[in-house]
Parts: sequence; structure tokens; C-alpha cells
Amino acid sequence: MSNNSRILLNASNYRHVYSAFKDSNYRLLWGSNFTMYVSRWMQMTVLSWFVLNITDSPFKVGLVGFCGMAPNLLLGVFGGYLADKLDRKKLLSVTQILNLLAAMTMTFLLVVGIAEYWHAYVAIIFPGLGWALDMPSRKSLIMDLMGSDGLTNGIAFDSVGMHMSKMVGPAIAGTLIAFVGISSAYVFLCSCIFMGCIFIFKVKQPEKSVAHANKSYDVGKGKSEGQVNLIFRNLLEGFKYAFSNQVVVAVIVITVFMNLLLFPYMTMVTVVSKVLLEVGPFLMGILMASDGFGALVGSAIIAAQSSMKSHGRVFFYGSILSLISLMLFSISGSYMFSVFTLLFLGCGTAGFGTMQSAIVLLVSDTEYRGRALGTVTIAIGAGPIGALIIGMVSENIGVANALLINAFVGLVIVSLCGWLMPSIRQDMDIKSP
Repeated sequence: MSNNSRILLNASNYRHVYSAFKDSNYRLLWGSNFTMYVSRWMQMTVLSWFVLNITDSPFKVGLVGFCGMAPNLLLGVFGGYLADKLDRKKLLSVTQILNLLAAMTMTFLLVVGIAEYWHAYVAIIFPGLGWALDMPSRKSLIMDLMGSDGLTNGIAFDSVGMHMSKMVGPAIAGTLIAFVGISSAYVFLCSCIFMGCIFIFKVKQPEKSVAHANKSYDVGKGKSEGQVNLIFRNLLEGFKYAFSNQVVVAVIVITVFMNLLLFPYMTMVTVVSKVLLEVGPFLMGILMASDGFGALVGSAIIAAQSSMKSHGRVFFYGSILSLISLMLFSISGSYMFSVFTLLFLGCGTAGFGTMQSAIVLLVSDTEYRGRALGTVTIAIGAGPIGALIIGMVSENIGVANALLINAFVGLVIVSLCGWLMPSIRQDMDIKSP
């Protein structure tokens, strides 16, 4: 191959990497998602530190994670139904405005000085509700904007934004807590949510997705049976469809155990920082940001792929890498070694998180995509149960031992899932848009 050919090939690959950002509406959606992700990670960091400072209880810190994720378990499938039946942009707008109002209320309590530790649980429930109801719509809207050909690139860059926020949000939160206080951190958080609202208002949906929402609404409206029965019938259809697809079943099962056993570590990083590593909020924020940096690198590598059929293998082996990294993190007594283990954990979760939604969207029929994602959201709802369990276990045997047990059990179970459900390790059978 000549030098000129190599240059042209490299230029073509470079253009592909950023192909999603050629669409102005995708850029606006990405900006909205990114600011909302930043605000979510900031809330988790600030409220966990707030509760730990007042109570010194790992269990009560775990309750922050529980309250933030519990709505996924209860309402995730309804979010998938809404993504299939309603105007997705309007749904995102409503949930973001409610999130802003809840954050402003918590800011007021903190500034006035009347906030108590239990207020943190109420404050984190509202973004959790929004997340449960609008997550399938966020992902489905990417499909609307990008189509199946551009979906992997669009989802990958959405994951880049999510993982950037996981790096930026805790780092900003820790810095603000250390230098200007918790209330100032919440003021900044509110400004992020406000910017997210502005961005989503400016997104213009493709006409076909708006028409689909209106058609779905009109069909439901004209039925003689009650609306409640119609909704539950649609939800049941979504469940049956999801569990009829072996690849989606594999994604759901692995997602359950990853959220039950891996992701509860996030709220425990606050406890590890203060109790085991004996660092303050600034270094705690850097530690929490390190897995976000690793995930950012992993997502960028995925986004750079011009074509991909190995979505399931990236999903499965990313899960394995993250669980091994958590095991090493749990036995670390060094701050720097902990940073590096979370970097690798983040790389693993990039493969898991990016492919989780992409696989479901790619292998599902158009009319079931939202509800299939809603079923995955219920699987994500295992997270709050895991947060409660790890909080209680940490209270009794210590946070390091609790994390080690979670990592080992998770590694065994996810490895068995990959062996017993080989479809997740095979090339994907991609559906048409």
C-alpha cells in the first residue's frame, strides 16, 4: 500500500470516529446527556460524603445508592413502554425539569443550613425516577437520529460522555466540597441540569419517530378496553419478546449480576477513601474519577471501530475485566494502586455499558426496542438491592471484605453465564432499522 493510500485510509477512519457528531441534533442530545450524567455523578458523590460525615455508617451511605437506583427496579419497564409509545423528546424534557426542581430544593436546604442526612435519600430518588423513566428513550432517540448503521458509533460516544461525566463529576464534586463546601457543589450541579434542559429543548426529532409516537397514542386511545389493561398487555408483550431472544436474555442475566455484585462498589468508594485510605474529599473525588477515565479510554477505542460484529464478546469480556479489577481494588492498601485498579475497572465497564444498550437495539425488532430496553432497565434495578447488601455486609465485616466477596462471586457467576449462554460470544444478527 502506498503512502498516499495509507494517508487516505487514516483520514477516512478518522472521519468515521466522529461521524455521529456530524448530526447537529445528535450533538445537542449528547450535550444534554453529558450534563445530566455529570449532575448524577455529582449528586451521588456529594450526598454520599454528606451522609458519611454525619452518620459514619457504611450502611447509611449504601442507602444513598439504593435510593438512587431503586426506581429502575420498580419503573424501568414503564420507561421502555413510554419510549415505544410517547414522544421521547417531551418525556426527556419533563424528567429533566423535575430533576432540576428537586436539585434546587436540596440546594436551598443546604444553603440555609437545615439539611439533615435523610434529605439526601429524598434528593437522590428524584433523579433516580427520571433515570428509570427516560433511559430507554435516551437510547432509542439515538437510534432515531443515527439509524442502525450509525448506532454503535452514537451509543459509543454517548458512553464516552457518560464515562467522561463519571470522571468529571466526582472530581468536580470532591474539589468543590474540599474548597468551597457542599452547598456550593449543589449550586454548580443545578447549573449542569439547567444546561441539559436547554440542550434537549433544541433537539429536533426525525418526523418518523414523532409520527410513530402519535400513531401509538392514537391506537391506544381508540381501544375499547381500559387504558390500564392496554398498558399491561403491551408490557407483557415486551417481556415475552425480550425473553424469546437468546442474546437479549444473556444481556439481561449478566446485567442483573453485574448490578447486584459489581456496581454497588461506587458508593463504597467514599467509605474506602475515608476509612481505609484515610484521604479527604479532594483525593476521594480523584479516586472516584479514575474509573471514569478508564471507561473513557475504553469507550473511545470502541467508537473508533469502523465496523463491529463482536458486540457480545466486548460486553462479556469487559464484564470479566471489571470484576477482576474490583477484586484487586478490594485488597489494595495503597492509594495509587487503588487508582490504577479503578482505571482498569473503568475500561471493563466501558465494554459492558456501551454494548449493553447497543446489543439490545441492534437485535430487536423496531416496535419492541423500547420495551426490550425497559426490561434491561429492570435488570439494572438489581443495583439498589446490591447497594443495601454491601452496605449491611460492610457494617459487619468491613468494606474491603465485602467488596472482595462481591467481586469473587460476580466473577464466578458471569463466567458461568458466558459458558452456559454462548450466544453472547457470537456475532450479532442485526435487525434492520
